[in-house]
Amino acid sequence: MSGARADDRAGRALAAVLDRVTVTEAEVGSRFPLYADPRDGRWTTTGRGSWTGGFWAGLLWLRARRTGGEADRRAAAEWTARLAPWTEADTATRGLILWYGTALALGDEAAGAEALRARAGRACAEAYDPRAGLVPWGDALGGPRLLARADAVPGLVPLLACAGPEGAAVAAAHLHRHLDLCLGPEGAAHPGRPRPAWRFDPETGWHPCEDPAPGWSRGEAWLLLAVADALLRPEVAGHRPRRLADAAGHLLERAGALTGPLVPPHEASRPRGPVDTSAAAITAVALLKLSLVPGPRAAACADRAAAVLDRLAGAHLTAPGGGRPAGMLLDGCYDAAKGLAVRHELVWGDFFLALGLAALGGLADLRRV
Repeated sequence: MSGARADDRAGRALAAVLDRVTVTEAEVGSRFPLYADPRDGRWTTTGRGSWTGGFWAGLLWLRARRTGGEADRRAAAEWTARLAPWTEADTATRGLILWYGTALALGDEAAGAEALRARAGRACAEAYDPRAGLVPWGDALGGPRLLARADAVPGLVPLLACAGPEGAAVAAAHLHRHLDLCLGPEGAAHPGRPRPAWRFDPETGWHPCEDPAPGWSRGEAWLLLAVADALLRPEVAGHRPRRLADAAGHLLERAGALTGPLVPPHEASRPRGPVDTSAAAITAVALLKLSLVPGPRAAACADRAAAVLDRLAGAHLTAPGGGRPAGMLLDGCYDAAKGLAVRHELVWGDFFLALGLAALGGLADLRRV
């Protein structure tokens, strides 16, 4: 497909996803959307946003960027303000909530989002546990507190970096602890898939968790996104830069970010099982970020990202008609093992698809979000 036609399809897809935001806004009222039924588009919602609330706020900011409307900016700011209670919550997913919920803010409302982001960055830096060498997963969402998970890193790297030199040092330590666990120690040969979850025992150290298992495609996408964020921030990249480059290479090649299916299976061990379009969308944004890092892989990352976004827009985005809203990114898989929302629209999948398309169209600068 020619560049002009591809740009046109990307523009139409972005318009559809952001028009879907307006439909969702009317449906969910004061609650945060989480995932929607692929048959009719009806949302399952949460009262406080859980770990996904920042993606809903981020979608609203992307809509405001597209329309330029004052009412849309106010709506985005109001939803972002509702994320404030998460600032002090004991969870490393504050990176997902409070980075993506604030980084796209515009206009007069941007000052409030920046203040919230700075407060959250300081709180996360203060939560750093020197024994474990990271900001713990936390117990705000239930389960054991002293965990290291791949989804505890994205968003938290740039959020911590907002907290000055100390925050940047914590961001680097947090990321590198996860890389050393998930990918294996620096310099060691680890040809297998990343192991995305570990638990910490103060007496005996780190032990791998059985769930999620290696080959979790969204976990690999989260790690790649976190590495890309670090490489774009000199204050973080200055810590063990060679390790970051090696980690990017491992994830691009051995985890299939450049060579595997454009839309990967949710679990690599089940290639005929559900795919996960949200993992593909996260990967596309990570690849676009890596294309901004000078090096021999930059062009390949840009081309692959465009191909992934084009596949998502062309094969997995609902069109008008058929009894469900247009602009739904279908075939997202929340949790295949639990049978939870395995072929659904996921709010974070919508967000990363929209962010990637917005970046292609010059509506968002991935160096800043």
